[in-house]
Amino acid sequence: MIRTLTCIAALSLGHGAMAAPRVATDIPPIHGLVASVMSGVGTPDLVVPPNASPHNFALRPSDAVTLEEADLVVWVGPELSPAVARAVEALGDGTRLTLLDVEGTRILNFREGPVFVEGDHDHGHEDHGDHEEHGEHEEHGEHEEHGDHEDHADHAEHREHEEHGDHEDHAGHEDHEEHADHDHAHDHDHDGRDPHAWLDPVNAQLWLGAIAEALAELDPENAETYRANAAAEAERIAALSAEIGDRIDALDSGNFVVFHDAYHYFEARFDIEAAGSIALGDGAAPGPRRLAEITDVIRAQTISCGFAEPQFNAALVEAAFAEGGARIEVIDPLGSLVEPGPGHYTAMMEQIASSFEACLGTQ
Repeated sequence: MIRTLTCIAALSLGHGAMAAPRVATDIPPIHGLVASVMSGVGTPDLVVPPNASPHNFALRPSDAVTLEEADLVVWVGPELSPAVARAVEALGDGTRLTLLDVEGTRILNFREGPVFVEGDHDHGHEDHGDHEEHGEHEEHGEHEEHGDHEDHADHAEHREHEEHGDHEDHAGHEDHEEHADHDHAHDHDHDGRDPHAWLDPVNAQLWLGAIAEALAELDPENAETYRANAAAEAERIAALSAEIGDRIDALDSGNFVVFHDAYHYFEARFDIEAAGSIALGDGAAPGPRRLAEITDVIRAQTISCGFAEPQFNAALVEAAFAEGGARIEVIDPLGSLVEPGPGHYTAMMEQIASSFEACLGTQ
């Protein structure tokens, strides 16, 4: 339970009303969800700026202070940003809401290897019309391809060794194929649960309720406002999700490659799977072997679309598609060009859907 802190009981001068809780959030999409819930009451703080990747973000002293002084920290979880995790996990349990741990959240594992779709693929949108049925964690907590956690764990060490032959932390090792302990520093990022869960709109709807209840406990005076705001935003997200589903149905699953494996939740929700990713799920630069493998897939499967991201250098995407005539579009999992605040989340999801249409739609 989120503990009630005495610091929020201070009366604002001249009004006699309780001050709004001080809330810190990790990334822009989560900031947007919290801002929607707090609309009319207060404004949350954002720690990771829109143009930065949370995977390699370094906290500034002011960011650490923001987290320390918050009555509540709403964050995705430790897998997303090691720097934020170190600071947040030093705080008391009662001051943080870890969204990946919210009951009912659909959790997917990182996919193994750079290739997700082998050879020919079927579009397969037959069951796409009823998106609401996918909201239960118990029924869809894991992607079909990752139902066996033990099998995933058994292969993790082999995959990490295979995929990280040229990681910059091991630049001095000339023979990476014989280096059995390669890249243990990133074990927590390359297997286990994928933290990009905000890209499933059903998760976002669920989290709105959890955010409202956490705020209601801190600030009972505004509890009904928080709950009403959360319900209204959830309805907006549900309507947009249905619209996006119709738009994605017309596109070609398996005919695109993403920069890093950040879109598993979006793909699973809307039944459109990437052929593979150039970089790992934590955005780490791929080694020569991984880059060669994904380049071979691009050539063999005649991939028509590649997605770059504003938080990362597009050179790797351009290099992978250098010999083809594929379209390269920018996709932004953080909504860096969307104005922060209430409505950020739906605007970000709309932009992601538009990026898919621009890259995969009929020309």
